[in-house]
Amino acid sequence: MRKIFFNLLLISFLSANAQENMHPAAAQKNPVLIKNGTIHLGNGQVIENGYIFFDKGKIVAVGSGNYDASPVTSIVDAHGKQLYPGLIAASTNLGLIEVGAVRSTGDYAELGTMNPNIHSLVAYNTDSKVINTIRSNGVLLAHIVPSGGLLSGTSSVVQLDAWNWEDAAYKTDNGIHLNIPVLLNRPGQPDQVKSGLEKMEEVRNFFREAKGYNNEPVHAKVNLKFEAVKGLFRGTQSLFVHCDLVREMMIAIDFAREFGFKLVLVGGSDSWMIPEVLKENNVAVILSQPHSLPSAEDDDIDQPYKTGAVLQKAGVLFTICQDQSFGYWRQRDLPFQAGTMATYGLTKEEALSTLTLNAAKILGIDHLTGTLEAGKDANIVLSEGDLLDMKSSKVTKAFIQGREINLDNKQSQLFEKYKTKYSIK
Repeated sequence: MRKIFFNLLLISFLSANAQENMHPAAAQKNPVLIKNGTIHLGNGQVIENGYIFFDKGKIVAVGSGNYDASPVTSIVDAHGKQLYPGLIAASTNLGLIEVGAVRSTGDYAELGTMNPNIHSLVAYNTDSKVINTIRSNGVLLAHIVPSGGLLSGTSSVVQLDAWNWEDAAYKTDNGIHLNIPVLLNRPGQPDQVKSGLEKMEEVRNFFREAKGYNNEPVHAKVNLKFEAVKGLFRGTQSLFVHCDLVREMMIAIDFAREFGFKLVLVGGSDSWMIPEVLKENNVAVILSQPHSLPSAEDDDIDQPYKTGAVLQKAGVLFTICQDQSFGYWRQRDLPFQAGTMATYGLTKEEALSTLTLNAAKILGIDHLTGTLEAGKDANIVLSEGDLLDMKSSKVTKAFIQGREINLDNKQSQLFEKYKTKYSIK
């Protein structure tokens, strides 16, 4: 028994020492000046040989040439480097799941079909090992989204350098998430279109009751589910509808029109077919990953790469996301997927904007971040190469609200460990 106890203790000790010795950065103490870099503002504009001066977590000045800073200012020479706004990962379950094959590490879905009162933020795990690997590629904020059922709950935006979910909260409960059933019949299976439409009628009835509840001056009894969707009726929240087919998107548009909701489509792989309709109804799109196969066998093989350009040309506000099934660890690929769209109809700066200003607008945080402008949070990424190019991108520094964060992660530590073990230079 004593030997078994000792072995268990030894395993625990080794496991503890195998974890990264990282912690969130302290608040910015002194002003910082980054100079001599190429600054991509995130709104399509680029400043050559520019500077960014920030203090107390906020950007104070951005421009070209020299800037007179106080003697206590920390100066970073970014000669030959590129500066970008921190990238934003939209619609992800990052921090809600750690290991896909281990059920106990997932806290992203609730039982039942109508759960608008579920707050995904409180389940967000700031100690996730995955988060640090995302930051290394310039993703500094994430939109944490629940899944499951028809109404999954509320999403929130977090910054990726925090002790706990309270510290991480960047914008709380910014939207309600609705999953439209797939409205496509398959041979030999029950009528999925009919059953899907019946389920959507249940959702419609729920919101009709919620509307009546919210119009009451005094409630005889508090209904948590109806309380959770008040922001939709007041315009302070968006309705994020997860769907892909044209008929599903049209139902979502009709649904939002009936109740006067701000609508964001998530997925939208067929959105290239109805860009004018989306623009006319002021619908934003969080487009599912460009690196995927087309949704129909008669679509162009490169259609997912081209869809972004179609939406851009029509004036539809959009960003991109990873599939929910792999959404927690694939966020590090976001800049490279945006880079792919830059070879299929978008300019490089337009592709960058999809992950910066566009994402910030869709998530309701563009007054805080999304561009490198005076007055906004100092969420800044420095790269030795093109951030959207897998071959040249190498993030050397990153700041979240002015705090320089540690870019180390478990994968880089294992790389160094085994490089040393096998004497690899």
